[in-house]
Amino acid sequence: MHPDSDALVARLPHRPPFRFVDAVLEAADGALVATYTVTGEEPFLAGHFPGNPVFPGVLQLEALAQAGAIAVLGDERYASKLPLFGGVEDVRFRRIVRPGDTITLSVELERLSARGGWGKGRATVDDKECCRARLLFAFA
Repeated sequence: MHPDSDALVARLPHRPPFRFVDAVLEAADGALVATYTVTGEEPFLAGHFPGNPVFPGVLQLEALAQAGAIAVLGDERYASKLPLFGGVEDVRFRRIVRPGDTITLSVELERLSARGGWGKGRATVDDKECCRARLLFAFA
């Protein structure tokens, strides 16, 4: 775990139950590796799907975007900005994520400007890809 993990996660404006980053493992200029453990206590799992809970793909994307936001906010030029999820490209879902799974979220920023930027994200469980996407960030 990164020695400043709690401080890095605290940069996110999100709070439970809509924060999908638990810890930061690695942080470097323009790249971040974080984790989120699906506990099974998330309120939406009761309805997605009853008796067979699955962590929704759209929330896997949100988790990647949140990890990307931590990376963006680590850049002094953007530390006071609010990075918003602006879009996605090339999304693929490869594996079902269930309660008890720990998702590893890897994001590499490609380009940042005064208005926003792009990054590539990859989510894995036990080194098996469950989701990948190219993410667009816009600054508010």
